[in-house]
Amino acid sequence: MTTKTATTDLQTILDNTTVHYNLSVPMLVEEAVKRGEAILSNTGALSVTTGKYTGRSPKDKFIVRDAITENQVAWGPVNAPFEQAKFDRLYNKALEYLKTKQELFVFDGFAGADVEYRLPIRVVNEYAWQNQFVHQLFIRPTEAELKDHLPQFTVIGVPNCVADPAVDGTNSETYILISFEKRVVLIGGTHYAGEMKKSIFSVMNFLLPGRGVMPMHCSANIGQAGDVALFFGLSGTGKTTLSADPNRQLIGDDEHGWSDNGVFNFEGGCYAKTIKLSAAGEPEIWNAIRFGTVLENVVVDQETGAADYDSAALTENTRAAYPLDFIPGAVFPSVGGHPNVIVFLTADATGTLPPIAQLTKEQAMYYFLSGYTSKLAGTERGVTEPEATFSTCFGAPFLPLQPTVYAELLGKKIEEHNSKVYLVNTGWTGGAYGTGSRMKLSYTRAMVTAAIEGRLGEVEFVTDPIFGLSIPTAVKGVPAHVLNPRNTWEDKAAYDQAALGLAGRFVKNFEKFGSVSEAIKSAAPRTAL
Repeated sequence: MTTKTATTDLQTILDNTTVHYNLSVPMLVEEAVKRGEAILSNTGALSVTTGKYTGRSPKDKFIVRDAITENQVAWGPVNAPFEQAKFDRLYNKALEYLKTKQELFVFDGFAGADVEYRLPIRVVNEYAWQNQFVHQLFIRPTEAELKDHLPQFTVIGVPNCVADPAVDGTNSETYILISFEKRVVLIGGTHYAGEMKKSIFSVMNFLLPGRGVMPMHCSANIGQAGDVALFFGLSGTGKTTLSADPNRQLIGDDEHGWSDNGVFNFEGGCYAKTIKLSAAGEPEIWNAIRFGTVLENVVVDQETGAADYDSAALTENTRAAYPLDFIPGAVFPSVGGHPNVIVFLTADATGTLPPIAQLTKEQAMYYFLSGYTSKLAGTERGVTEPEATFSTCFGAPFLPLQPTVYAELLGKKIEEHNSKVYLVNTGWTGGAYGTGSRMKLSYTRAMVTAAIEGRLGEVEFVTDPIFGLSIPTAVKGVPAHVLNPRNTWEDKAAYDQAALGLAGRFVKNFEKFGSVSEAIKSAAPRTAL
């Protein structure tokens, strides 16, 4: 089956079904409420629940092994292969399912704000609320662009079309399948809308490096002087929160490319975590939750419509999806120059990494490839408390190519543009998870602001004896003892033991990167004092 045939088969179904093409937000809201898919919160946001799947299902994601992917994809547990014949069977099953639907919803738009590198996409949904989700999170075309829009990738979302693992070759009823030959993403058996955006992110991460573009799982913002800052990190480490700075303009909160032109957002919206959300702590996100926003798995009072952001009754992974223009001062188009500062965010559950440290180029490459953090509760199915993990390039679940492809691109661009790189721990201090406490957001903001404004160049640094990291001795707004994690532990010997344990995990994890230079390997932490 060729790309053309796959597209034609789908188009034939669309031509013979009542299809709502590119509806406006008010019309999608009306459809979602009328069809019983959602209710309105007291701020006008569309509130939905996604049932048993409230996070991504990484073990159910596959890439079809074909002539295009065979020799390019880094096959393994993250990029699991799927046979072409099995994909064809599931694809046809999904098409037969679509034939039974009386109404469908289609969104046509783009991934990528830079017109030189953007990807025209089409998303087909059985739910109005999911179509509103993609309408808000991808880049919406102008009327003129819509007339000439020709999708190069199609996402088919059929939450109620479940797989039979024994017959279909999946791991469960859920499947997220990417076919680069057919230019199709097929998602079924899950109502969690985040799968749609992350699948297209994976597609961009496969396509762009061949064009010299560094795809990045990061947020980005820009200052009044045009200075750009990037924030790398997995879900829950603070990318969205820290990039939504009232003193800076938002480029984007999750997915970007770094080309010879500079940085550009892949998306047209934000997908913010809302657990424990408050107006005082995160006013930009709080004020963005209004008509047009999709609230996902947030507990909402059926009588008053009031959202309870403190409740994790449905999941810790509560979310709000809204367009970029809901954030005051967001940049349009969402592009910027080359980054002056790059921040690697990690939620260290051991409580041993410093809250901020400046990295050499070699250390930046080492920690980028390591991608150390902790998976936080709710971001993936089955994760109920922090789990230490190494997610290569701070985005392993979404990077189909060999990690060194992305690392070499990043290193090249850091050197070309003299970008400063910092490691920031938004995790635990004063002890590990269960003993210590989460780093105060106000402290993290103060440290990040000092780094972005260049004020850390004015202070003295000390070198951590285990991790070899350069730690500032003073940051305005942060108690001095907090800057050195060892000083926050009552039991110093326990800190040393925990830090050496984490260092050992770094070294062991890095053994898989045998082909990197000795200079990068030498940035490893010490495993003995």
